[in-house]
Amino acid sequence: MVKAVSTYLYVKERLHPGILDGLVRSGVQAIEIFAARQHLDYANRKAHVKEIAEWFRGSGIPLNSLHSPLYADYEWGRAGAPPVNIASTDRAGRIEAMDEIKRALEIAEQIPFRFLIQHLGMTNESFDEKKFEAAMTSIEHLRAFAKPLGVRLLLENTPNELSSPDRLVEMIRGSHFDDVGSVREAFEILQKHICSTHVHDNAKGKDSHLWPGAGTIDWKEAMELMRAAPQTPPLLLELESDEHVNPLDKLGAMFEKLESA
Repeated sequence: MVKAVSTYLYVKERLHPGILDGLVRSGVQAIEIFAARQHLDYANRKAHVKEIAEWFRGSGIPLNSLHSPLYADYEWGRAGAPPVNIASTDRAGRIEAMDEIKRALEIAEQIPFRFLIQHLGMTNESFDEKKFEAAMTSIEHLRAFAKPLGVRLLLENTPNELSSPDRLVEMIRGSHFDDVGSVREAFEILQKHICSTHVHDNAKGKDSHLWPGAGTIDWKEAMELMRAAPQTPPLLLELESDEHVNPLDKLGAMFEKLESA
């Protein structure tokens, strides 16, 4: 499996070539960028995006995916900015959310990437038919925008009632989104749709982005399932930073540990 990492590890910092160089030295073969403005200023295409695009052109390392924005500001919502929520039943808010995601998608013109990782709703969002329909309409719109850029949307399973494996399959099948896939934990339900992964450990039901082995996941079983996925997704780590640990010192050994599980 391809060894990949999300820059979520450094989401509080400005993304720069030094971070990317360090990931490659740790054995990373593909990268996912987390689209947060304080991390990658995707609206600044003449400076920041250009700088990162030049690194990818010179490195030979592919950008596997871009994680869709969660907030539209440079404070990651801390200053009161509303979340980017494509399942909002407020039409104006939903249009603003889609516009923000499209700004991020446009970096594909400078840095080609395969997948946009998209959340449906927010953490702990309850299910509602109107929210589900709003999300479906948003996905259809974003899918049409992304396709000419060579980008495919992947729906991520997150801890809410809109993003359960059953709901994701219902959306994919009911809307005939044959080119929309999903990233998931309930392998038996969604296995044929898996095109990429977010690999991390969790403490029970919390989406805690722990290093594998620090939570409750059975990694032997998880790796066997991942290897069985029909489309052979990358082993893409999405981990929280730890101020007491240099992640570059751990990545190589972690990949080896997972691959030997």
